[in-house]
Order: sequence, then structure tokens, then C-alpha cells
Amino acid sequence: MASLLRRLPWPGRAWRPITFSNPNFTRISLDEKIEEELFPDYVASHYYPVRVGEVLRDRYQIVGKLGFGATSTVWLARDLDGRRHVTLKLVVNSESMGKQLEHELSMYRHISSSVVKHPGREAVRNLLDSFDVAGPDGSHRCLVHPPLWESALTFLHRNPVRRLPSPVLAFILRRLFLAMDFLHSECQIIHTDGGADCHGTDIKADNIMFGINDDSVFTKFEEQELHDPSPRKLVDDGRVIYLSRELQMPKDWGAPVLCDFGSAVIDDKEHLEDVQPDVYRAPEVILEASWSNKIDIWNTGCMIWDLFEVGHLFTGQDAEHETYRSRAHLAEIAVLLGQPPKALLQSGKSSHKFFTDQERETQLEGENRKKFLAMMWKMLQWDPVKRSSAKELAEDEWIMDNI
Repeated sequence: MASLLRRLPWPGRAWRPITFSNPNFTRISLDEKIEEELFPDYVASHYYPVRVGEVLRDRYQIVGKLGFGATSTVWLARDLDGRRHVTLKLVVNSESMGKQLEHELSMYRHISSSVVKHPGREAVRNLLDSFDVAGPDGSHRCLVHPPLWESALTFLHRNPVRRLPSPVLAFILRRLFLAMDFLHSECQIIHTDGGADCHGTDIKADNIMFGINDDSVFTKFEEQELHDPSPRKLVDDGRVIYLSRELQMPKDWGAPVLCDFGSAVIDDKEHLEDVQPDVYRAPEVILEASWSNKIDIWNTGCMIWDLFEVGHLFTGQDAEHETYRSRAHLAEIAVLLGQPPKALLQSGKSSHKFFTDQERETQLEGENRKKFLAMMWKMLQWDPVKRSSAKELAEDEWIMDNI
């Protein structure tokens, strides 16, 4: 009930805007590139020139910058009408985004249209609102979400051994599999990256975010911005580029949710596109065969190794050329799983058969190790049909033993 109340607008009088007028902020030199400027294809006019304190749509007041990406900046804001804090994702202008601009919003709308009560619905990030903002160089889409804390990847890096404890991993995985089952079975959505050379929206540790059940972190963020304003760069054209500020660690974390649907696809036709980052590519993707939502299962199996062990399960690195090669990737998979089935090879346009003698060992021992590896094999199968569903994996014995 408490988490539900946090998502609902509070009745009564709207909040009044706060005045952010402290001039004692650190000025960053014009010669120093920061934040989104560090992207090689950065174009200043593509980004909306956000100012701390401004109010968008007569409702959302910008409090401070939370992060940035190649296609957006992310901000903590005060929802004045709803009397709550929200996250605003301000996308680069429409012309530079093209068709991709509408895609993420259409995915969220498709998810929201599902009226089925499913335990995985709460494990998928919610969209509260969306609107367009007119900037000096075009229109910008703004997506409004409940605030989230940090990703599973950042959480992993807090651990000196770079390895998640079994109970934490089991908790994250159960939520993730419930989210995937909701997307696969109820929404017919495949949550996958839109291209092999992208760094985007596959199922990976930095797309699994923890919620926040402690509103005091937002109040502290506001106080910091009021009394110790974020360092910023004042550009000659009047644009301001702020340094991002982290939210403090909440006393009460929320459950993890699956985020980022910018390149998700509807599972309503045959898919042959080249998708997924190199180390997470499923065999059918590498072989240019038709793929389905079972590539999400493979993707998750590879990600689990990243979270629980040291290093990637597969790298695809060709020792001779010192770069990623599909044939090297397939050879690594073959060492672990044996020869691919003939049906899979026949369905793909390409198949490479180079082998290495690398082996993978888990740090677990005894019965726990046996059950963990059994779960992994349910995901890592050459034949997509033989991979377990997200619903089955949510009830896996290793997960239930460690929660």
C-alpha cells in the first residue's frame, strides 16, 4: 500500500515552486568537456537547454541533473500538482531522433494498455506522463517516471569483490523473470537491443534499477542544490551544462525494476535483425537465423555470469585479430554447450566452427553450485525452443533456495 500511495498524486493544494538563486556555484572552464559533451557525436543544439529551477508544462520544476546519455539528459523534478518527486527524461530534439522518437513512448503505451493483473507488472518501469517541450532548436520529448535509485551494475561495483551475494542475485533474478514473463506473455514484447553495435537497451545490469521507498533522499537533494549548487559550465550561447548529482543512499530501497524500452520490439512477426551487444548475442542472432523472445532468456543467462562471477561468460575475442568475431564467439559457445544442432545451423545464413579449449567454473560449491549451473543451462541452450520460459525461471530451485 505504501508504494502505491507514493505513485498516486496527493490531493490538496499544489506545491509552490522553489527559488534556486544561490550564485555560489563552481564555474567550469569553457575548455573542459563534461558530461554529454564527451560523446564523440555530441551536438549542443540537439539537447534541450535545461535550467535548474525552471518549470515545464506548468507542473514539473527541475531540481537537479541525475544523469545523461547520447540521446537524453535525466533530471530530478518536483511534480507541483502531484506533490511528489519524479524523474524527467528529456530526449534530444525530434529531427535528430527520427522514427526512434515515437518508439519508446509507443512501447510504454503498449505496456500500459495491458489490464491483466500479473505479478511482473510492478517489476517493469512505469511511465507517469509524456509531453513535448519547445526548445530553441526544435521540439523535445519528455518522459516522466517515478524516481529510481541506482542500477544493479552500480550496486555490484559497491562490493569490493565485484560479485553479488546469492540472496541479492536471487531476489533480482526473480523480479527480472517476473517482468520478462509479463512482457513476453501479456504484452508480446521482446526487450532487446536494437543493434549489435549499440550500447543501449538490452537486458543488462545497468537497465535493472532499484526503487526508492525513502522520500527524504529527494528533500536532501533539494537542500544540497539550494545551499551547494551543482558545478556548471556557462556556454557562450547562454546554454548551461550541469554536472550530475547523485541521490544519497535511501534508508529503504524499493524492489528492482526493468527499464529502458527504446529498442524493444513487438513479437508479432519473424525477426531477423542484427541485435544485442556482442557479448550477449544469442546463437540464432550470430547465425542470422530467425529469433524470438528466447533471445531475452539467453541474454539474461550471460548477464547473470557478469553479476555473479568475474568476467563475461563469452567474449567473442579473436586472439589473432584482437577484436570481436562471430566465429570466435560461436567457438566459445561450442566449448561450453557442444556442437550446435543441425536444424539451427540450417536455419541461419552463416555458421562458423572455430573452437577454443576455454572452460568456465563457478565459485559456488556443492549442492548450491549444482543448482546454480542447472539454472544456467536452462537459459543457455543452442536451440531457443529448449530454453526455459521466464515464468519457469522465476520459480527456479536455486532462486527459491536463496531468496
